[in-house]
Amino acid sequence: MILPSKHISLSESLLGLGGAVLQMITNRPCSLEYVWQEYSKINNNRELFPAYHSFDNVVLAVDLLFIIGAININSEGEIYRNEAD
Repeated sequence: MILPSKHISLSESLLGLGGAVLQMITNRPCSLEYVWQEYSKINNNRELFPAYHSFDNVVLAVDLLFIIGAININSEGEIYRNEAD
């Protein structure tokens, strides 16, 4: 489920969801609740994002983004993009 495969499309994978979540996270720190609210606006909208994901999957996608170094977390627990130096 992390990566797309023969039977899992990119939008159904955590990698595809992570790309959508990364677009919602700006350079300004935001909470996980904000990310979920923004994703909920496009969740299961066939034109914007064709797959349905639960809150648990959004958390897993945020974890994946953190592990690969795409995002970081400040001391207040807010998420922000990790800009390359």
